[in-house]
Amino acid sequence: MSYTLDSAIYGHPFAWGGPTVTGRLRSSPEDFQVTELPLVEPSGDGEHAWLLVRKCTENTEAVARQLARCAGVPVRQVSYAGMKDRNAVTEQWFSVHLPGRPDPEWNAINSDTVTLIQYTRHGRKLRRGALTGNAFRIRVREVAGDRSLLEGQLQQLAVHGVPNYFGEQRFGRAAGNLHTADRLFAGTAGKLTRHQRGLALSAARSYLFNRVLAQRVSDASWDRAIPGDALQLAGSHSFFVAEDVDPELEQRVLSMDVHPTGPLVGAGESPVSGAVRQLESGCLTEQQAWCSGLAKAGLRQERRALRLPVAELAWSWPQSDCLELTFSLTAGAYATSVLRELVREPE
Repeated sequence: MSYTLDSAIYGHPFAWGGPTVTGRLRSSPEDFQVTELPLVEPSGDGEHAWLLVRKCTENTEAVARQLARCAGVPVRQVSYAGMKDRNAVTEQWFSVHLPGRPDPEWNAINSDTVTLIQYTRHGRKLRRGALTGNAFRIRVREVAGDRSLLEGQLQQLAVHGVPNYFGEQRFGRAAGNLHTADRLFAGTAGKLTRHQRGLALSAARSYLFNRVLAQRVSDASWDRAIPGDALQLAGSHSFFVAEDVDPELEQRVLSMDVHPTGPLVGAGESPVSGAVRQLESGCLTEQQAWCSGLAKAGLRQERRALRLPVAELAWSWPQSDCLELTFSLTAGAYATSVLRELVREPE
C-alpha cells in the first residue's frame, strides 16, 4: 500500500468548510513560536538539573546531545517532556541526571540558535508527556481571500474546537515513518534503532487514529456523542462508555466537559460498542496487519479525544495581509490541526 502525507492528513475532511484564504506559513522561524506549559514546578533541590532552553532551527534531540556533551554524560541521562518543531522558536524544559555532581558551566551551550533561560534542580527527572500543553504565537503572511469568512471560522474554532488529527510531523518527511512501519510489520525493515522503531510504531497508530477521525468528521459525529462511545473527561485520560446518550450527556459534550474518543490501536479489547465499534472496525479493516503488529509490539489499546479545544484563541492583523494567532493546546496536540482548518499555502 502507498502511504503519503495526503493519505495521512492532508486528504482528510474539514470540520468548518476548509480554508477560505491562502497564506505563507513559517516564512521565518520567528513566525512560529511555541512555549511549553510545564506540569511540574522544579523544587530547586535534587540530583537532576532542570534547564529551560530557547531554541531556533534546532530539533529537540540535537539540544539534548549538546546538554549531554556540556555535562559530560551519556545522552540517555538527558530527558525532556516532548519534541518541539525545528523550524520554529521554541521554549522547553530539559533535565540532566547529575547524581553527586555539581552543575557544569551551562552557559557554554549558548549560541546563535540555543539560549539558556533558566536552570535549577529537582529530585526527579523530567518525564515524557509531563506537560499540560503548549502555547503558540503564529504569524501567517501574505494572506489573500475572504477575511470575513476566515474570522467566522475563527469564532467557530474558539467555541467548538477542531478535529484532533495527528499532524504531519508524526509521519516523517514524505511519510517516511509510515513506510518504515509497513516494512516493520512485514518483517522486512532490517535492523532499526530503538528510536526508529518507536517513530514507526507511533506513526502507524496515528495513521489509524486519523482514519477513524476522518470518518467521524465526514458523518459529523466527531464533536458529539453516539451510543457506544468512549467519552474522555476533559483534562484527563480517564473515560467511560456511554451506552445511551441523554440530553444531560449531550450538554456535557457540548460544554466541552467530555469528548468522544478514537482508538490508539494495541493489544486488548476495544471498550466501545454498538455503532461505534462497527464504525471503527470498518475503518481499520484494510489495516489488520498493522493492528496485529502494534499489539505484538507490546502496545496496549488506548483512547484519544477526537476533538481538540483551542484555548485562549485570539487573533489580530498587525499588517493588512498578516494574521497573528495566539492560542494554547493540550499536550500531544498539533497546531497544524488548527491551521489546516483556516489557511492553505499558495500553489
